[in-house]
Parts: sequence; C-alpha cells; structure tokens
Amino acid sequence: MNCDLYRHMGAHPAEVNGVAGCKFHVWAPNAREVSVLLDANGWTHGAHPLASSDSGVWWGFLPGVKVGDCYKFSIHAADGQLLQKADPYAFYAELPPKSASIVYDLSGYEWADDDWLSRREEDNWHEQPLSIYEVHLGSWKRPQDGREYYNYRELAPLLVEYVKEMGYTHIELMPVMEHPFGGSWGYQATGYFATTSRWGTPHDFKYFVDHFHQNGIGVILDWVPAHFSTDGHSLGWFDGTCLYEHSDPRKGYHPDWGTLIFNYGRAEVRDFLLSSARFWVDEFHIDGLRCDAVSSMLYLDYSRKFGEWVPNAFGGRENLEAIQFLRDLNTMLYQDFPGIMSFAEESTAWGGVSRPVYLGGLGFGFKWDMGWMNDTLHYLSRDPIYRQYYQNELSFRNMYAYTENFILPLSHDEVVHGKGSLIGKMPGDHWQQFGNLRLLFGYQYTTPGKKFLFMGGEFGQWKEWDHRHELDWALLGQHYHDGLRKYVRDLNHLYIAEPALYQQDAVPQGFSWINCDDRENSVYTYVRFAEDREDFLVIVLNATPVPRHDYRVGVPRPGFYKEILNSDSAIYGGSNVGNSGGTYTEVGQYHGHGQFVSLSLPPLGVLVLKPITAAKR
Repeated sequence: MNCDLYRHMGAHPAEVNGVAGCKFHVWAPNAREVSVLLDANGWTHGAHPLASSDSGVWWGFLPGVKVGDCYKFSIHAADGQLLQKADPYAFYAELPPKSASIVYDLSGYEWADDDWLSRREEDNWHEQPLSIYEVHLGSWKRPQDGREYYNYRELAPLLVEYVKEMGYTHIELMPVMEHPFGGSWGYQATGYFATTSRWGTPHDFKYFVDHFHQNGIGVILDWVPAHFSTDGHSLGWFDGTCLYEHSDPRKGYHPDWGTLIFNYGRAEVRDFLLSSARFWVDEFHIDGLRCDAVSSMLYLDYSRKFGEWVPNAFGGRENLEAIQFLRDLNTMLYQDFPGIMSFAEESTAWGGVSRPVYLGGLGFGFKWDMGWMNDTLHYLSRDPIYRQYYQNELSFRNMYAYTENFILPLSHDEVVHGKGSLIGKMPGDHWQQFGNLRLLFGYQYTTPGKKFLFMGGEFGQWKEWDHRHELDWALLGQHYHDGLRKYVRDLNHLYIAEPALYQQDAVPQGFSWINCDDRENSVYTYVRFAEDREDFLVIVLNATPVPRHDYRVGVPRPGFYKEILNSDSAIYGGSNVGNSGGTYTEVGQYHGHGQFVSLSLPPLGVLVLKPITAAKR
C-alpha cells in the first residue's frame, strides 16, 4: 500500500536549479498527451506539456508557477477528446461554481495542540465518554453582514464556546472536502484532498481544528469513499477511460444518488483513497473519520434488482475488493495514528464491523446503531396510549447491544427529505412533545452506546433542517426550547461525570434490566454499572404522560438513592414531579432484590438515581 501519495502527486511548489516554480504529477495511463492549463498560457492545450512514465503518471516542472495560480490538466484522450480535469490531489480549489484547482503550500502553520495529541495517544475511547455534536458549517450560524458564510477562523471561537458550554466531547463535521453542489452537503465530492473554499483556506481549517484541540474538543470528519460526483471536471472518465470507477455500470454507477462507484480492486484507486484518509489525519490532525454509506460498499446488489448486479468470483453478493479496502483503511489508521477513531455508517446485519481485522472484522472502531435509532423513533412517535403494545421496541436492543462498539445516532438523516424535525416527530400537545423529546435524549444518554446528535435537535428546532439557512437560534428565548437545551447540556455533563454511563458500553456487565416488561404502565427500569460494580446508577423511564406515585423499583443495595437527574424538572420545562432529591430504600422483595425504592415517576420522564449512603438506621 502507498498511503502518502499526497506528498508527491498533484501540484507542489518547488525550486529546481535555483528556479522557482511548481512540480506537477497526475495519473492518466491511457492519455495520449497531458498538459497543464494556466492563466499564463491562456488555458491552451499543449503550451505546457508533461512527460509520461511507465507507471502512467505524467510529470513535469513549470518555472514561474506560484502559490495561488489556478490550473487544470488538459488530457488528450485515446479517443481523441480533449478533457479538462481538476487535479485529483489538489489541496485547494476555486469557489464553486468555478472548478479550477489552485496551487497551494500546506506548510507554515504552527500547531499548538501537542498536549491534545499526546493525550489522544493514551485514550481508549471505548471506555471513555464520547458525545458527538454533528455540524454543517454552512448552516450552524451565518453572519448578519450580508455574507453567505462565516469562515473557518470566525466559526472556531463561536462553535468552541457553544460546544464547551454544552459539554460535548467531539464535533463531527459533515464533509468539508470540496464539492460543486451545496445541496449534496459535501457527500458528492470532487476534491478528496481539498477543504472547500466556501469557508476559507486549508490554513484556516488547520486553525479551526487547532482551536478545538486547545479547548479539549475532538474533531471528526465525514469522509465518503463509497461514491463520487459525476461533474465533468471530476474523477469520472478521467483520461477518456473508466480510471477511478468501474467500467461496468452494474458495478460503477450508483442508482440511488446518480454517482460513480470507486473501483476498489485497482491498486492505484485503493492507494488514492487510503492516501486521502491518511491526509486528513496527518495534515489536519483530525481525530476520526466517519465513513459514509458503508452498506453500499459491502454489497454488490445494494439497491439493485435481479440482473442489475454482478456476483463476485465465488458467486456471492459481497464486494470482496471493498471489504479488503476497508480492512486496509482501518489497519493503516490505527497503526499509524494511536488514539484515532473510525466510524462506519452501516445499517445491515453484517457481522464484525467494529471488530479487529485480525479477528476477521472490518476493523472500524465504532458502528452506527441504525436499528436503535429506527426502533426508538418508531416507539416515541406513537401516541403514548398505544406504547404498551410495543414495549419490546425499546427493550429488544439489549439482544444485540454488545455485538459491536455502537454509536447511538440521531443524525442529519433523520431531519431531512420530508422527515421533519425531531421535535416534530413527537406526538401530543406542545408540552408533551417536549416531554417526549426529553425522554428520547434521556434514554439515549443512559443506555449503552456512545452519543450522537445533529445540531438543532438540542433545542427542539421545529423546522426540518435546510442547508441554505442557519438554525433557528431565536427559539432559545422561549421557555421550552431553552429548557431543552439546558437539559441536553446537563445530560452531557452528567454523562462525563458518571463512569457507569460510559465505561462498560460494549460489554454486558455494564447493563442490567430491573424490569423491561411493565407494559401496562409503559415503564422501563435498568441499572448501569461502572467497572467498579459498587458504582452504579438506577434509571427509570416513564413513557406515558401520566405521573405514577408509589411506584416500586427493586434496587441492588440498600441505602439512600439521590435523584441526580429528573427530566421533568421545571428548569427543563417540565412539571416538577419528583422525589424531593431522593429516597431511602425499604425492605422487601422486588425484581429479584431484597430492597426497593418507592418513587413518584414524572410524566414522560426520566429519573437517574445514584446510591449515596448505607441504609437508614
């Protein structure tokens, strides 16, 4: 594997025999001729030709070309066409809809995040709190001075202040790689090594990441190795042949998105993608990559009917080349960058997505639990009167919860394309909708799995997300919305403070049901254990708008149980039904324990109880 091609391919300012200029390298093995198009040569084919090599790489040194110059490659294809292509390895590009690459020098930035990187090397994120705030940089906030966007340097302090106050450990950015169509949100990329110029320069983005690290917050990027844009200046039909994509549309064209699929079996394509992944971690100190659409990579028949796909060499539906690529990807990342994380958006029953390669897995650090997301949203979107018939929609997850290292995602995918907002999915009147959303977040933060929430959900934005507009920040002046934001903030801080909520996410020893079968009341009770089993929390969920008094819950040991979180608190917009800060246990057999607590359960409420003292004498 050659995973650092960005150090050589593309355009690199250089000095040869005392003459300043730029070295160019581009892979186009089937081209008749390749030349560089520039303002200096009037964008004329042949004015600045490159030489070819046996490897199919065309190269050359052009004196006088400097940082900031726009360029493209002019490719004389085997069929006689002249193609104008952006540089696949460009570090910077013109602001869309323009599409030329720009000569850029990545050196010269003085990083100040050594402490963060040193700590990262020692972290085992499977046993640490991991709470991720998903952000689209173009629509989180927008300036009021007539400009369309803030740049990376302006966004950094605004977003850091908010994320720190909210208690998130990481942000995840929807793709910052260059893309021509803003409505793709970056998921149809043309620049796998270029930060989008919409929000500034690569140095500006380095500042952005550095600022987060100096404030103790990690940065994760969405990265898209599953497919790429069909725009004419992009990778498709690059030298007049299917170079990066499969030539057979049954393997090389994605019917869902109208995009092209990488040919993972070709060594040069594999190395291109591996180099892209390494580039973001190496050059920009990124803490993790979330691979989009992994399911579409694993299966040759993904979203295809009979006859529309080609079986593998053994007659199966598995994409063997893509599987090997993903294993190579994770092996490289975890070997070269201790403390790094990789995430798979994978929605099928494929086994071992987050298991090590040496044990036969794909090697990802974490897998998105799409089943949890679907089941939970289905349950909570029902009128509470019917929830008693669907009790297993929340309890079923424990059957598979420890088969992978899971992320519990409430992502942008749940609030687009007519799906509405999270708050809009909740049934009932205004008060009940907010109670249900607090219930959703309380369940998410207290059940095993790392936490993930898309921007706007934390304060109950009513409108479906639209990348063309900023979030509805004015809602924070309203009681219920501001109360919900405070609740999510306190959930994050509680999550970080309590080892029982994160230390044993991926092993069954960290969770135990007290009772998951109280269908009549739609109540769930369970325990979360830290590695020290004397450190535990009792969680109670009441999924109806009916307060329940003298509700008895068997608990593991006698003593005083402090109510350390009540989602129905008035400061969160609730009705303040609770237990006056906590309660002592009483003697009696309940749920297999020799003592119980008698509780007032708030409507649509979540209680988190922590044992503080021995039994009252």
